Amino acid sequence: MSGGQAKVNLVIRTTMGGYQSAAEQHSQSLASWFVHTPGIKVVIPSNPADAYGLLRSALQDGNPILFFEHKDMYSDKGEVPDDPNYTVPLGKARIVREGSDCTIVAVGKQVQLAQKAADELAEQGIDVEIIDPRTIDPLDEEAILASVEKTNHVVIVHETWTNGGYGGEIAARIADKGLDFLDGPIKRVGAKHTPIPFSPPLENYILPQVEDIVQAVQDTLA
Repeated sequence: MSGGQAKVNLVIRTTMGGYQSAAEQHSQSLASWFVHTPGIKVVIPSNPADAYGLLRSALQDGNPILFFEHKDMYSDKGEVPDDPNYTVPLGKARIVREGSDCTIVAVGKQVQLAQKAADELAEQGIDVEIIDPRTIDPLDEEAILASVEKTNHVVIVHETWTNGGYGGEIAARIADKGLDFLDGPIKRVGAKHTPIPFSPPLENYILPQVEDIVQAVQDTLA
C-alpha cells in the first residue's frame, strides 16, 4: 500500500510436509494459502545449499516472506558454499536435471521424488528435465516456459492437494503463455483431496509417490 516506501523485514520460517506418519495436525503443506495473498513471497528450498542461500536473500529482501522447510529433509546432508555472503536470488529457478522429452516442475522434497522418477523413466528411454522454481511466488515463468518449449510436455508436482493447489496456477500460466509449445496435456501430481492420515500405508496412498510421477509423465507422452 505504501508503494515501496515502507519495508516489512519479516521472514517466517515454518515447517511443512508429511511422509512421517504425523497425522493431519503435522503433515499439511499449506503454501498455496499464501501464494493467493499479494505481497507475501513464498520460498520452498529443496537442498541445504539453496536453503542457506535463499534464507540469506529472504532476510535482505525487505518484504514479508514465508519460508517453508520440509520436516522430512532436516536430516539431509549436502555441500554448502563456504561464503558468509552467499545468496540464491528469489524468483530464479534451478535446472536440476536437463532433458528433452518432458519437463517436471517440482519444489522441496518433491524434487527428490522427481529425480528418482527421472531415473526410472531414463531406463524406459524417456529423458526428463527437472525445474525447481525455489520460490513459488515470485515464480520464474521464463525458466518454466523455456523448458516446456524445449520438451513440449510438462508435469507439475507438489505435495499440497491438487484441488486449489498452486500447481493449478502454474498450469494456467503455461496454458496462457505456452499452449502452442505443448504436444500433450499438462499433468499435475499432488495429494489426494482428503486429510492426511496417520497410517503409513494410507499416508503413502494420499501423498505423491515416485510411481505417480512416472505415470503422469507416461500419460502426457502417450
